[in-house]
Amino acid sequence: MRIVINHLTRMHGGHICAAGVDLETRRHVRPVLEGAPLPFYLLSTYGGPFAMARILDLGSPRPAPVPPHVEDHVLVPACVKTIRRACPREFWKLLDELARPALAEIFGDCLRPAGQGAYAAEVGAGQVSLGCLRLRQAAGLFFKDDRRGGRRLRIGFNDGLLKVEASVTDLRLFADDHATPNAAAVRAANQGLSHSRGAILCVGLTRPYSPDKKQPERHWLQVNNLHLEDDPLWTVE
Repeated sequence: MRIVINHLTRMHGGHICAAGVDLETRRHVRPVLEGAPLPFYLLSTYGGPFAMARILDLGSPRPAPVPPHVEDHVLVPACVKTIRRACPREFWKLLDELARPALAEIFGDCLRPAGQGAYAAEVGAGQVSLGCLRLRQAAGLFFKDDRRGGRRLRIGFNDGLLKVEASVTDLRLFADDHATPNAAAVRAANQGLSHSRGAILCVGLTRPYSPDKKQPERHWLQVNNLHLEDDPLWTVE
């Protein structure tokens, strides 16, 4: 199975999440380990295979779908081979082919309001957990104070039907600790969102969790990655 990486995100506890597009089926595939997410040292920065826009041969990963995370495939890291990096035009063409104009065209009708600008799906609801959204209106990154006194990176956008304020987990927008936002990268991404000829958001539904004890566990809508037509391969490796 050969995929092109278009989702690459930070996670807590020294892990990452990576996903890509199967070059044969044009469906998203999320590589995972047996019962665990991917460790950070599989990033190209540390000599591993995972980097944005890389074309990888995953060998023969085992499908492990659990709705809405039907994209999960269990792999053996030693079997993963790097083929090459997609060129800018090739990468953008693939994203543009997959992109949809509204969240409902990606996730169906499973998203429900879950707070100020937040949307989520009930546990087990939905047919997919990954997609690409073509922006038609302005979007912007900003910081918001959380309940623990920290600051979380967020993005505001409107798909024409839903006005969204979602968390952003794009690995390229964070420092080497994968926790501290990289202010310079955030500024550059905002400039790109404002001036690029086109922008596509790679979006996803989280594993089920509750942000506090007052709410049930749900799959939360988040923005995994930002992609800009003027600079499709912007990255920090």
